[in-house]
Amino acid sequence: MISKPRRTGDYPDREIDCQEAMEPGFQAIIDCMIEADWDREEVKRALRRLIAADNMTQKENAKVEAELAIARAMIRAGRPKPW
Repeated sequence: MISKPRRTGDYPDREIDCQEAMEPGFQAIIDCMIEADWDREEVKRALRRLIAADNMTQKENAKVEAELAIARAMIRAGRPKPW
C-alpha cells in the first residue's frame, strides 16, 4: 500500500514524504531485479534511463498539447491551419 501525502497542496516535506512512500516499492523492484540475476549497478543505470525517457516523453507530450491548443484556437478564430 502506498501512503498518500500527509496533506493536500504543497508543503515543506512533501518531497520527503513522497520518497518515503516510494521506498518499499523501490526496494522491492531492486530486490526482484537482483533475484533475476541483474547486477545492482545495471538496475540503477536502467532506472536512471527510464526516468530520463519519462522526462523526455513528458516534454514531448507537453509540446504536442501546446501545438494542438494553438491549432484549435486558430480554427476557432477562423484562421487557416499552420500546416
